[in-house]
Amino acid sequence: METQLTSLRSSSSETVQNQAAGDDVVARIRELAPLLRRNATQGEQDRRVAPESIAALQQAGAFRIAVPRRHGGLESSLRGLLDVSAAVAEADGGTSWVVTLSNVNAWAASLFPGPAIDEVFADGPDTILSGVVTPSGTAHKVDGGYRVSGTWAYASASLHSSWAACGVLVQDENGETVDQAMVMIPRADYRVEDTWHVAGMRASGSNTIVAADVFVPEHRVLSVVAGATGANVADHPESPSYRSAVAPMLVMVLVGPQLGMARAALDLVLATAPSKALAYTTFTRQADSVAFQLLVAEAALTIDTAHLHAYRAADDVQRYAVRGEFPDLTARARIRGDAAIALRSVNKALNILLDANGAGSFAEVNALQRIWRDSNVAARHAFILPQVSLETYGKALLGVTEHIAAIV
Repeated sequence: METQLTSLRSSSSETVQNQAAGDDVVARIRELAPLLRRNATQGEQDRRVAPESIAALQQAGAFRIAVPRRHGGLESSLRGLLDVSAAVAEADGGTSWVVTLSNVNAWAASLFPGPAIDEVFADGPDTILSGVVTPSGTAHKVDGGYRVSGTWAYASASLHSSWAACGVLVQDENGETVDQAMVMIPRADYRVEDTWHVAGMRASGSNTIVAADVFVPEHRVLSVVAGATGANVADHPESPSYRSAVAPMLVMVLVGPQLGMARAALDLVLATAPSKALAYTTFTRQADSVAFQLLVAEAALTIDTAHLHAYRAADDVQRYAVRGEFPDLTARARIRGDAAIALRSVNKALNILLDANGAGSFAEVNALQRIWRDSNVAARHAFILPQVSLETYGKALLGVTEHIAAIV
């Protein structure tokens, strides 16, 4: 019992220290906001984040938030990941998506056996990772590892990554699937096809990763099924971060950019309200209109709702992780429900703000239209579709055991 209490006290102390370190990273990111905003339009046109922005964020520590401490990282909690993603998204959503997906892939890489972690972060904690959980590749056992082939679409951060975490179906000699896994592949073993031509999140570089008959050693293969059922809790007694439930982490981390984009949209609308007229009315200042006041108040409170759900879920994930427990199905499903409400709240708030700000919101020079497009594209990521998350939670509440998602 004393050993367990000591471990819990240590985990609690580490959580506080990691939060403080994460706060420092967020502060440095906010100092970079003018640079990130200045590069945002060019990043969208180029369909990749500007190298200057990437380098500045690496120097600020934005990509090391989920990396193990023994490799120079911060080993932060889900809340730390949300805060970093949101801070970047206040300046640019596409840049935030690259940071977010690299960070969650760094977290996932840290669940692999030690030799794989050492390989991935051999060049330091600022390594950028790409990856796709969807098992759109296959792995066949050979001596010492697996032969892997596949194509993985929507691989965000692919243009900047040194490693890719890719989902595969592990098949036996008869072609029968025996497991679903993630494999870590170095940049030299895959190529990136330019397929990302979209309406929003253009700068994320979410292209297609292609690997053909690549050898992946045993230690760079991790069972997704085992992780989804809580195997990482027992496998990582040294770290509450890596004891976090896998599915809630993968879902909730994608909410982070949405929080920052919503805050940025609200700030933009509030900033112009004292000097912008309300078209076709007698108001020379939007700020004097009661109708406008009601809209921005509703938008601000709706954004608060998104934050409350996101942070409740993050705190739940952390509480279970610190205790070394795997949350039950209802708890995990409710976290997905929190993600759904957060996403819907951001979407609602953005539409309200566009109504308040008027048709000028859609001018190409107005960042609001890019925020709107980036948010709506990101919200359609298959892993966080609100209707799937809500159905998952509803089934859990009703005791329905058959679920529509493989990872809950």
